Amino acid sequence: MSQNQRNPLDDLAVDAANLYREDTFTDLQTATIRRLTPVTADGADDPSRPVLFVAGTQLMSQSGPLPVNAEVEAKDLREAIAKFPDAIRAAVQRLVEEAREMQRREASRLIVPGAGQIPPGGGGLGGLSLR
Repeated sequence: MSQNQRNPLDDLAVDAANLYREDTFTDLQTATIRRLTPVTADGADDPSRPVLFVAGTQLMSQSGPLPVNAEVEAKDLREAIAKFPDAIRAAVQRLVEEAREMQRREASRLIVPGAGQIPPGGGGLGGLSLR
């Protein structure tokens, strides 16, 4: 590596002011809830920052399992459990809307020949051109 190029690992650091301890809870069927408890650099709980909850599950799609995750606004695990279904439904709805938007963008990129024009390759003539 030349002296002018920076190694991306040079900037690698742990943000000691933004550490969380992660606890995972599961029903061994469909639900996983991660509780992220803020901690200080010495590992003690940091009550100045909120505990975060993340709901997770997998849905089966034509392409295989699709992971779905969503933040859950909750004050404790019991509330996160109660809000789990709605959080996942909202995340799935966002995924569906994003997929539809991607389809719309892809469809708008298609170039459709105008009436009376022969597409490149001769259209339905198997790539043969008429002379």
